[in-house]
Amino acid sequence: MHSVTALVALAAGLIGQSLAMPLIVHPGNAHDIIIIPEEIHDGILVGGTAAEGDGQSTSNPQLGLVLQNNYGAAPINVYITGQDSSGGIVFVLPDGTFYYPPSTTSTTPVLITENVAVPLGGKGSATSLSFPDYISSGRIWVAAGDLKFYIVDAGGRAGLVEPSSTNPTDPSAGSDWGFVELTNNAGGIYADVSFVDFVGMPLGLSLKSRDGVQTVQGTSTNAVSEVCSALQAQAAIDGAPWDALCVKDASGKLLRVMAPADYITLDNGAFSNYWTDYVNQVWDHYTSNTLTIDTQTSNGKVACRVVGDELKCEGDNRGYAKPGPVDIFGCDRGPFSIAENDGDIHRAVVPRLCAAFVRSTLLIPGGDVQPSLSSENYYTVSPTNYYSKFVHEHELDGLGYAFAYDDVAADGQPSAAGLVNNPNPEVLTVIIGGPA
Repeated sequence: MHSVTALVALAAGLIGQSLAMPLIVHPGNAHDIIIIPEEIHDGILVGGTAAEGDGQSTSNPQLGLVLQNNYGAAPINVYITGQDSSGGIVFVLPDGTFYYPPSTTSTTPVLITENVAVPLGGKGSATSLSFPDYISSGRIWVAAGDLKFYIVDAGGRAGLVEPSSTNPTDPSAGSDWGFVELTNNAGGIYADVSFVDFVGMPLGLSLKSRDGVQTVQGTSTNAVSEVCSALQAQAAIDGAPWDALCVKDASGKLLRVMAPADYITLDNGAFSNYWTDYVNQVWDHYTSNTLTIDTQTSNGKVACRVVGDELKCEGDNRGYAKPGPVDIFGCDRGPFSIAENDGDIHRAVVPRLCAAFVRSTLLIPGGDVQPSLSSENYYTVSPTNYYSKFVHEHELDGLGYAFAYDDVAADGQPSAAGLVNNPNPEVLTVIIGGPA
């Protein structure tokens, strides 16, 4: 399950500028939230659209939720957002009921003043509730302190404006927080811990179902500071702005570590030449050698070669230009974008090709077939995505999305995605603050 992106754009004056290192946040108000109209359906959770699921299954619509608090500091608040089975925007309240935010005609975000937080007890406590019905495109937000949510008009429908990890002036920017993604519908539950955008509050998952228990341990208790330290050391080695990914408040407190694709939206010159030589070497190699992409579908394996300026794959409806840094880090832009009319082969090649770039496996032994290598071969040469490398090193079991296609794995190899899923779920437990 891919993330529902936070909907808030960056303050216009910050885009394209070189920023001080580390990044310092200065939380603002509703007027510091800028919504990009062309991204309104990608960035804003819009009510009134069809949600997943048709209600015709044995899957449990009243899924149990346990919030296990192992965090040793400030009071913890949890916010549960998503869409009901009709597509309406909902929060799940502490009593296990849905709260529907009111619609608005305002194009300026309007603060939700209803108390939608689920407050947790102290360290060692467990808070239990049940979902009243299916929920899709959901997030369980966990914060040390408060988060602020807003409603905005989205073409006659209510749009939910969620906290943004990429806007230094977002009203919630000064909070320490993280989230779990989930959809529970007629097909069952899909939930994951995601660090695609940032590393923050340590979160893990445990899913109890009729078939047993699945667990994703999440990041270590000190992952934010340790990942930041590792990135600072890497910046000293290669001169790339890895240290700029560390985000602090005005007092100097470290809050989170931002993913490089998101940082580039703040400083579009960052990492500008980081991948250039590697990409050129890949293009040179596959001009005279064949790259085989295993689509892991009925289309089987397809052969790819560089022809002219593009990598072209057999049966693909279009080729791939040389990717730039934001393309590689984000996996959703430039040659790695997926259009509505793209064929099945293209939809299979994109995640596997981008994962190979992110993990720097295209030029190492065995890299001519993607995916084919085990995780021990990921991130072994430079340049690579050190953010993803260090995030995985500080996950207690190595599981949890560190980039968008972290679920790509060779047949027979485990996925690194940190996903729990089952058609007959009973109780989902979110473990907050690391192991007890």
